[in-house]
Amino acid sequence: MNAGLGFGALAVVLAATAGFGVYGLRLSRATSDFYVASREVSPLMNASAIGGEYLSAASFLGVAGLLMAYGVDMLAYPVGYTAGYLVLLLLVAAPLRRSGAYTLPDFAEERLNSAAVRRVAGVLVVVIGWLYLVPQLQGAGLTLQTVTGAPRWAGALVVAAAVVGVATAGGMRSVTLVQGFHFWLKLTAIAVPALFLVLAWRSAGAPALTGPDVPRFPRTTVVRLQDPVRFDVRSPVTAVVRGRLDGTVHRPPGEPVRLGGGEHAAEAGTELTFPAGAVVPHAAGLAPATGDRWAAPLSGAGGRPHPLYAVYSILLATCLGTMGLPHVLVRFYTNPDGHAARRTTVLVLVLLSVFYLLPTVYGALGRVLAPQLLLTGQTDTAVLVMPQIAQAGEAGRLLAALATAGAFAAFVSTASGLTVSVAGVVAQDLLRGSTRGFRRASLAATVPPLVMAAATPGLPVADAIGLAFAVAASSFCPLLVLGIWWRGLTDLGALAGLVAGGGLAALAVVVTGVRGSGRGWTAALLDQPAAWTVPTAFTVMVSVSLLTRRRISTAAVDRVMLRMHLPEEVGAVPPAPGSGTLPPAADPAPAARSLPEPPTAGRG
Repeated sequence: MNAGLGFGALAVVLAATAGFGVYGLRLSRATSDFYVASREVSPLMNASAIGGEYLSAASFLGVAGLLMAYGVDMLAYPVGYTAGYLVLLLLVAAPLRRSGAYTLPDFAEERLNSAAVRRVAGVLVVVIGWLYLVPQLQGAGLTLQTVTGAPRWAGALVVAAAVVGVATAGGMRSVTLVQGFHFWLKLTAIAVPALFLVLAWRSAGAPALTGPDVPRFPRTTVVRLQDPVRFDVRSPVTAVVRGRLDGTVHRPPGEPVRLGGGEHAAEAGTELTFPAGAVVPHAAGLAPATGDRWAAPLSGAGGRPHPLYAVYSILLATCLGTMGLPHVLVRFYTNPDGHAARRTTVLVLVLLSVFYLLPTVYGALGRVLAPQLLLTGQTDTAVLVMPQIAQAGEAGRLLAALATAGAFAAFVSTASGLTVSVAGVVAQDLLRGSTRGFRRASLAATVPPLVMAAATPGLPVADAIGLAFAVAASSFCPLLVLGIWWRGLTDLGALAGLVAGGGLAALAVVVTGVRGSGRGWTAALLDQPAAWTVPTAFTVMVSVSLLTRRRISTAAVDRVMLRMHLPEEVGAVPPAPGSGTLPPAADPAPAARSLPEPPTAGRG
């Protein structure tokens, strides 16, 4: 891709982001504008903003890459991402909005009257936020390197700087505007090139996507390596090589080299030219799969072990993890009431369902139109490079620039939401909830994941985000479900469940990051831990609560449960004298009452 167009796409996204940030600053006047946009966001705007921040690097780049490499089993990711909102709608959205809390730690303290649970919830919000931020920054580095050749750290640094600028400019007001704009930009950026890809596939004779053959190069193909690559050759082939291959330097204009079966190593900058019809070598660790195996559910295409366990664990993590993502939940606090929260969730389901049809197109057509990505292992770049491969000339470069703009919108939008949610917790718990504290916390929330992204550049984007979902599903999902629907939950039960579930999932993430993906049941359990950590969290939370049931204050639990489950219009009617004890639904949470109200955001 033309580097100038790549920088131009990045500049347009950043300029639009800055414009909305400045506009949001003009609208932000009080502390509640920074935290929850004064609870005045309409359902359609909020749904667009949720879609904008939810469709992250994993959705825009990672799902297509995983589908291309590992087959239809990877549809578990978009199915789980979308189904998570249905669970959210049915179990959490309206009661959580009525609770009056600003953040998940607020909810934990309000429901359980425990400062210890609040502190643990705050730590988990930060951990999940950082785990989710890392792949956003990694994706930004990969995108900028792919389209311009810049070092990976540069893309991560640019996005981090943009996110801090947006968050400190106008808080939730600015972020809502930015994310709403980004959703429609991302939908356009992935839909328009997808249409041209389908046309290119049909003009090539609509080659079979599910046939009995493994991927082959459709024409003479030049593969330029940006990073060192180890790849397996299953069918010996003669390729023209420029650069260092297997320790031997091949000078320009290139030398024909017979690649025998087995593993080969090529250094960054090496160029390999394969003849038309040659079987595509695959990156080490990625097993070749025929088209029919690729399209068969639970076939283990691509070489993933124990596909049945992995698919169900991914579904559990993404479906239940959605309700535990701090940057998703905080958006429901911006709705005026519980009814608006439900309407927002329904609109989100519609928007996500439309969007997630499109990465599937890239994943399926990528095996036919851009099979060289299976050799480089950079299937995460399929959305970026396929438009230019399928459409030659200026039109292809413009489509690639549009896809690049969408990718950067994904990084900035999701990272902005995460930064705001993490900064909100840090500012409230450590910096007294002031506007100035929020701005300082925004900077503090971004630096650690920036360092982590630079230290772990090779982790697949969707896999990395899946681990964040696993931690969320193993900690906040049990807390929210039991806290909203079970009167028997105690503070010690919640504390033990958060530590057990969240701790075990976080430990699995650390071990996976250190040792990398492996083989066997141990690797499968650590790579996808949700299937055993979520039940563990529920079991511990319920068991400890039953053992400590004497700690429950019936009057306090009644007050909180009524507030969460009564419709606002019922709670708003004053009870008749002597008719009952219904509390006013509009009674704000303690944390909300304690927030100071500076006269203007600019003076904070």
